[in-house]
Formats: sequence, C-alpha cells, structure tokens
Amino acid sequence: MSRSWSPRSRQRYAARRPRSLWRKLLDYGLAIIILGLLILLAARLDRVETRQTQGAAIINDGDSITLGTERVRLRGIDAPEYTQTCRKNGADYACGTLARQSLVRLIAGRPVTCAGWQRDRYGRLLGDCKAGGTDLNRTQVEAGWAVAFGDFESEEATARAAKVGIWAGTFDQPQDWRDSHHGEVVERKHGTLASIGDAVREIFRFW
Repeated sequence: MSRSWSPRSRQRYAARRPRSLWRKLLDYGLAIIILGLLILLAARLDRVETRQTQGAAIINDGDSITLGTERVRLRGIDAPEYTQTCRKNGADYACGTLARQSLVRLIAGRPVTCAGWQRDRYGRLLGDCKAGGTDLNRTQVEAGWAVAFGDFESEEATARAAKVGIWAGTFDQPQDWRDSHHGEVVERKHGTLASIGDAVREIFRFW
C-alpha cells in the first residue's frame, strides 16, 4: 500500500530533518566539550601533589594543629574559636576552650598524620588527620565540638539530635562569630564540592 504525501506534509517532513541533524550535531559537540574538560581535569589532578605530614601535634584550637613547621586546618569542619563563648542553661561558657580540649583528648599524645593538597587563605594545609585509628575531623563533629563545614553533614545531624557538645545549648556558627568579632573575610567551606571547584580553577589558572 503506497502512502500519498500532500505538498504541505512534504514541506513539514523536509523541514524536520535539518533540525534533527543540527540537534544531533549540537549534542555531539557538547559531549566532546564535556569529555575534553574531564580529560583536562584528570590531567591537572594528576599533577596536584598531595602533601602528607606527621609528628607530634601542637593543638591550637578545636580544628587546627601544628605539625613541625606545617600548620594544618582540619578539612571540612569548623570548631568554635578558642575565645568564643556559647550559651547553655542560661549562662555563657567557654565552648572554644572545650572544643580544643576535645581535640587534645582525641589525640591523646599520639603522633598525628595529616594529608591534603588544598590550602586556606592563611596558607594552612587543609588536612584529613588521624591519630592512631581515630579520624580527628569526623570525630570532632560526632562529639559535637565542631560543625560541618563542607563535609560530615550526617555526623553533624547525629550530634545535633543527641544534643552533645555545643548542641546542648545555643551558639553562633563559628564563621558568624569570626565575622562579627574580627570583621574578617568570610572563609570558604572546604568539602568535596569545594575541592572540585578548586581543581577546576587550577585548570583554568594555567590556560
């Protein structure tokens, strides 16, 4: 059975074909661009050197330590500043001091190993740190003495629900406290998404 085509049907069919072709070409072009960007990202990440440092730790506050000459900021978390106060049972208390004491207890005089490749605005290594088998970044958040700062959101939710550490009362987010007391530039969060963003910036910085 043959199909008859009206002049208008032939025009519509002929007009659809070029649009479909251009759409396919556009899809192929976008795929090639995305693939090229992924290849460049992988190549750049291969050149990023992960810095690993270890030794006896000097604990500065609840989220920063010094290992030898290397200053390390625990990646993905934010603890109350050393001089920061929080509020519980109607009274202020030195939550920043307690956050530091929590990190002191976690390390317990053991050697600390930190690894990372990013640095913050102060030049500190953003590190994932361990003392023995204890993950210091994660455990500080679980204990309620640091908030998630780009990572460890589920650990923060657990600590908040259990009302441990600073979650037992009320407090200003450490970033807000720093901003109101020192007027410093807001610190960027440093979690997985921030790491990807930094890697992309590294690529374009060398173009």
